[in-house]
Amino acid sequence: MSDTHYSKISEMAEDIEAFPVSNKEDLEAFRIAFLGSKNKLKDLFALMGSVAAEHKKAFGQALNGLKKSAEEKFNSLSASLNNQGESLTSGKMDLTRPGYPTTLGSRHPVSLTLNRIIEIFTKIGFTVEENREIEDEWHNFTALNTPEDHPARDMTDTYYLANDFTRMLRSQTSTVQVHVMESQKPPIRIISPGRVYRNETISARSHCQFHQVEGLYIDKNVSLADMKQTLNYYARAMYGPKARTRLRASYFPFTEPSAEMDVYWGLETEEDRRITKGTGWLEILGCGMVDPAVLENCGIDPDVYSGFAWGIGIERQAMLKYKITDIRHFFENDIRFLSQF
Repeated sequence: MSDTHYSKISEMAEDIEAFPVSNKEDLEAFRIAFLGSKNKLKDLFALMGSVAAEHKKAFGQALNGLKKSAEEKFNSLSASLNNQGESLTSGKMDLTRPGYPTTLGSRHPVSLTLNRIIEIFTKIGFTVEENREIEDEWHNFTALNTPEDHPARDMTDTYYLANDFTRMLRSQTSTVQVHVMESQKPPIRIISPGRVYRNETISARSHCQFHQVEGLYIDKNVSLADMKQTLNYYARAMYGPKARTRLRASYFPFTEPSAEMDVYWGLETEEDRRITKGTGWLEILGCGMVDPAVLENCGIDPDVYSGFAWGIGIERQAMLKYKITDIRHFFENDIRFLSQF
């Protein structure tokens, strides 16, 4: 390869390196000059016929390197200009131009309700405890005094793991209470928020997954009056000082006596009648005094300690607080619904 050919390649390399690019117009000029259909490199490629046979390979490699250098510079500058806007150095950006509006998100109504519940109970000395969502039969059923033939243990009610039928998605956050009672000594005053799963038909009132906050208070001389006072405090803090509540006798395997607490929803509309089944009252939680058998299962002496427990469905609280008539709205991710909070 002659010195003349070499000098032309060197000059072209310098031209590529020195070509000034500060905006998209300059970048387009660079592309036309070195990568377009009539680019300057073609003149050098035309010299291939005058190169001696023994130098053709080296000359071709030099030309390909030149083309590659131009392509790399073009790609690099193109990316920089796209990232940084109209100009890198020319100062053509209009700093007085109004910015694009930014849409701010908001918290999900379930999160808002959960945070409020936690705030209410932590003010009176309860601490937050969390644990796993995949549980074994002991923590989900047996330790909680659930009989072997109880319907909740059936596959029609509980989601068991396909590869291990002794483990399941927890159906209640009472499992956290068992873990705490096994690992801590009384007095115990906790709330345990989390997601739970039940094999239920999805409707306006129920869903196969939902969120709970369960509470537990274990100490000496704890009474049913303590439970009622605590839960009335919660209802009035959550729904206002004039909130109307009532306790109805119920049954849960892990509490005795057991009850359900209702808050008055109203009967003003047809939706109100549908949601409350015509009673005007909406159940917000289940509660009761901890069964002595549960305390024994967890290594706590029932002759010394007593306590109460409750479970709150967070979606149900959100429905009551925000007058939402269909629980399915919480899981559909409809921006028209979520943007209201």
